[in-house]
Amino acid sequence: MKVLFVCTGNICRSPMGELMFPLFFHDTTIETDSAGTQGLVDSPIDPSSGRLMALDGIDSSGFRSKRLTPQIAMSSDLILCFTERQHKKIVTLAPRVRTRTYPLNDFANLCKYFSENNLLQGTTIEDRLREVMYNTSMVRHMIPQAADIADPYNKDFQAFQTAHDQIGYAIADIAAALEPTRGAHAS
Repeated sequence: MKVLFVCTGNICRSPMGELMFPLFFHDTTIETDSAGTQGLVDSPIDPSSGRLMALDGIDSSGFRSKRLTPQIAMSSDLILCFTERQHKKIVTLAPRVRTRTYPLNDFANLCKYFSENNLLQGTTIEDRLREVMYNTSMVRHMIPQAADIADPYNKDFQAFQTAHDQIGYAIADIAAALEPTRGAHAS
């Protein structure tokens, strides 16, 4: 399963999402990537984002940014962005990914709703992911409008910390809903 994180420049929020996402899952088949709608091609991660990744025990020194292309979008199973504006840009660039593109907080809210209401029956992360995506329209009206995760670019370290924490909480909600408990496979 390939999860793509998309922000604007691909140096602040989306690299944090890409690097943090696998830490929340036991499943090692998850592949993550990131890009920017106006990606600063081949730039390193922003120093503040890099510092936060280091505090999480993640080496981000090899990270290099890239610009989102239709090919990158089409090769992803799930695309997570940080604002409704980015969502619209992604869908405009690659219309066929509309049903698998979500603002991160929106997707986290959907996953949480599906989980809390016992609407996920799949036994794998990929099965559960597809259940959420295929059935979003059925529950959309039940989900509150999700808040954007603000771009911390050129802001103080606290803005980066806030974005980092919001990303982490959203990923934690997604992981709690999508990853079946290990106990189900014990027998």
